[in-house]
Amino acid sequence: MNDITHKNPSLRTATATAAVLCSPATIDLIKEDKLPKGNLFDVARAAGLLGAKATPSLIPHCHPVPIEHLDIRFELASEGERGKVLIQVFAKTIYKTGIEIEAVTAATVTALTVFDLLKPVDTALEITGVKLIEKTGGKSDRKKLSGAGYTAAILVCSDSASQGKREDSSGKIIQAELEKQQVSITEYKIIPDDIAEIQRQVKAWVAAGVQFIFTTGGTGLSPRDQAVEAVTPLLEKIADGIGEKMRQYGNERTPLAMFSRSLAGSIGKSLVICLPGSSNGARESLDAILPAIFHANKMLRGGGH
Repeated sequence: MNDITHKNPSLRTATATAAVLCSPATIDLIKEDKLPKGNLFDVARAAGLLGAKATPSLIPHCHPVPIEHLDIRFELASEGERGKVLIQVFAKTIYKTGIEIEAVTAATVTALTVFDLLKPVDTALEITGVKLIEKTGGKSDRKKLSGAGYTAAILVCSDSASQGKREDSSGKIIQAELEKQQVSITEYKIIPDDIAEIQRQVKAWVAAGVQFIFTTGGTGLSPRDQAVEAVTPLLEKIADGIGEKMRQYGNERTPLAMFSRSLAGSIGKSLVICLPGSSNGARESLDAILPAIFHANKMLRGGGH
């Protein structure tokens, strides 16, 4: 099974369909509720619900997704010499991975059950049109929040890295993750964890029109952790939700994340985000907020949600 531990839960939906072709006379029997095995809709709908719930037991790579809503509907039609039982399934969840396989499985099992209920009265049955119509959430939504066309600068705040005593890793991780999002990195700098130097560089990037400024390091509790103290006075608006999201995501992975003072806010049309200095902290913080933070650029230019 694929590793989904880095993913954020989000609202996900899926719509799937299937159809069972039969004779027009069979459609009449369904409408009159005269099938030998009982009411088609009740039995087939129950089977579809059970099929959706059994998906991870049937499909090897499927994660157990909490099915928080599942709706199965039927439509009967007759066209010439053919009748049709159309099945539509709508599924909804809030989870880390999609619910489309559950929806398709529900549609398939529903269709198989309809086939079973109709076979005593019809020998020319055919299951057709099993397909996913639409899915939302996850990658589908992230495509709408591409980093393409945006600029970012990275500021590593570290006494030891600036003195050459250790190699920077968190800044490189931030750069790699942003480049995956197609963000253009305008500058990458390593400076001491000094309030005046941090403020000078952040102001210079704001003046240059850099849209996203990331600092890494200086968010802990040690005497020389000063990035938060440097950036806070510069911010015009604090985006509390970004910091809360990073800490919440980190706390799900290690209790030490509660010591992070991760911060975000705006200066003019620039969004400044202060990330932890550890490699895991920087990577996990970006996992928590990318690509959603790109929406900030629209708001900073007067647009709404």
